[in-house]
Amino acid sequence: MPQASNKFRSKFEKTIAANLNRLGASFSYETLKLEYTLPKKYTPDFILDNGIIIEAKGYWDGADRTKHLAVRKEHPTLDIRFVFQNAYNRINSRSKTTYAQWCDKHDYTWAHQRIPNEWLL
Repeated sequence: MPQASNKFRSKFEKTIAANLNRLGASFSYETLKLEYTLPKKYTPDFILDNGIIIEAKGYWDGADRTKHLAVRKEHPTLDIRFVFQNAYNRINSRSKTTYAQWCDKHDYTWAHQRIPNEWLL
């Protein structure tokens, strides 16, 4: 049974835990993780006649990367490719991973600054 001295995300949660302890209630704190999907819509930037979807990215934040992983999970047959203003930007200031490296890791096709001619075939 957790004690009130455990780390909680807020003072209010700590107060609730203290009250539960005082009442002798058995409980656990943040031990269950549940996945969920929110109904959202993805609107591609460009769709080529050959079916290739192109996303043009300057700044590419974590929420956008997460969105694209979710889109791929639910639509695995889509051919989504990225064209970055700078593919060698780091995904955030604390990471050594670049946009290009992230794409390579997650098996996305990418280009730096311009659409390669072979994508148009």
